[in-house]
Amino acid sequence: MNAFLAPLAGGALIGASAALLLLANGRIAGISGILGGLLGPLSQEAMGRIAFLVGLVAGPILFRLATGHWPAVRLESSTPMLVVAGLLVGFGTRLGSGCTSGHGVCGLARLSPRSFAAVATFMAAAFLTVFLVRHGMPR
Repeated sequence: MNAFLAPLAGGALIGASAALLLLANGRIAGISGILGGLLGPLSQEAMGRIAFLVGLVAGPILFRLATGHWPAVRLESSTPMLVVAGLLVGFGTRLGSGCTSGHGVCGLARLSPRSFAAVATFMAAAFLTVFLVRHGMPR
């Protein structure tokens, strides 16, 4: 698959799965909300949440079975930097009442003003962070 078709297919699959979850269950495909719903007392929706998360983990495994190799992933940061980044993402997810998947994929598709504000904030913070890390921090 070439450099144009792979991202196009991935985006279409993400959009289709988010639309299917909304149509079938009336749920928004926000990963932080799905995971967060499993951290407290389990509700009737727990099995659906677990199935969704198992599907996320199963994706690369199914890719491996179908193609014979793992998806290419390249990490260019240290483990401490990844831990700090993960904690900041978790904090931002709680602060912003949702994650990039919930606001960016589902919220924008529903023309949610709150999601437009959240995505603009995510993007501005990302641009600023990349600029500061690449140009403002000593190496």
